[in-house]
Amino acid sequence: MSAYDPGDRGGGYYSRPAGRYNEVFDGKQLRKAVQRRTIDYNASSLKWLVDRPRKTRAREYPSILPRTEYALNLYPPSAPCMKANSVTSVCTKFVHSSVNKPRCPINSCAWTPEGKRLITGAATGEFTLWHGLTFNFETILQAHSSAVRVIQWSRNAYWMVTGDQQGVIKYWQGNMNNLKAFQAHSEAIRDVSFSATDLKFATCSDDGVIKVWDFELVQEENVLKGHGWDVRCVDWHPSYPILASGSKDALVKLWDAKSGKCLTTLHGHKNMVVKTQWNHNGNWLVTGSRDQLIKMFDIRMMKEIMTFRGHKKEVTSLSWHPVHEDLFASGGWDGALYFWQVGQDEPVACVANAHQSSIWDIDWHPCGHMLVSASGDHTTKFWTRNRPGEGKDMMSDFSYGDATGADNPGGAVGERRQDGREFANRY
Repeated sequence: MSAYDPGDRGGGYYSRPAGRYNEVFDGKQLRKAVQRRTIDYNASSLKWLVDRPRKTRAREYPSILPRTEYALNLYPPSAPCMKANSVTSVCTKFVHSSVNKPRCPINSCAWTPEGKRLITGAATGEFTLWHGLTFNFETILQAHSSAVRVIQWSRNAYWMVTGDQQGVIKYWQGNMNNLKAFQAHSEAIRDVSFSATDLKFATCSDDGVIKVWDFELVQEENVLKGHGWDVRCVDWHPSYPILASGSKDALVKLWDAKSGKCLTTLHGHKNMVVKTQWNHNGNWLVTGSRDQLIKMFDIRMMKEIMTFRGHKKEVTSLSWHPVHEDLFASGGWDGALYFWQVGQDEPVACVANAHQSSIWDIDWHPCGHMLVSASGDHTTKFWTRNRPGEGKDMMSDFSYGDATGADNPGGAVGERRQDGREFANRY
């Protein structure tokens, strides 16, 4: 018999031909090495840095046809040729699902400012750190004694502030070192937002008030009262001392953070407002409510300018894209993930069954090429933009459900005619 006989079912390990099995010995058992799926944004960023000096006009950028070999021509969302078309950054392609060993609902999630790791806050009060490229587990720590409700980084990326179910606020450094903890509210903290200078921050709670704090002195400066029920969200204007808050009383209020006075009340929703968020331009305010509607207000006119319809259940989360001014994503009570573009009242893309339970929080990667969603089904899921040639059929394979919306969301800028021929749109 030869050294290796394929018919010998009981052949030893050393009788197998070298390289036939890629196995790793960890001291306990033999197991096959698992190659992790990786989403690396460095390649597209480097390509853009190399091509940028040579391409000064729009016609000089390569057209991207809907075929996989054109994936090498993709640029990051911040490149002007991609920035002009926000639909190229719609992230409907499922990448990975991360689950903690102690299974529990995930209430909040936030990318680290450099985008290398993701931090999730669980109902058990634990922080979990996930790798930003390969999505594998890195570490877990007991951060709070009750459920983590909100995770917010300062604008200068030096500090992280978290709030929990018992009304406790904690300060964290980038190395997850806890420096300060204090009782901020008597009930659960629902949202935290930093000022443009990071010298102040605002918190809102189920106790019905909004508080403005001095970050360095850890002192309460203002208490904003006016909502008749639980305050579920607050967001600080990117340039001015103006706060936008939403409450269980279905009202959206704008506040002067210095004087504590209510500037105006925006009516429009018929149920609890769960999220308010300013656009980076400082003019648009988007709000999501349990009436299944998302509304956008322009503070220059102090009126509603758009209503986005498409959610079949309550809206539970919202997030503007970090690069594209006119693109944002939202999550629903039914686990659906929607992508919206300003100027279109219907979603440009939708992943109908992104999660099996409500999506409590979503956050864009700082580079804008990836989106993460945290849900009550105990999972944290990563989504990225499609590569050229990956359309609806590819999305359905990865997303546990039918993806509807634009024919070509997230990356492929080519389209297909009715007769089957393909053509490309230049940026």
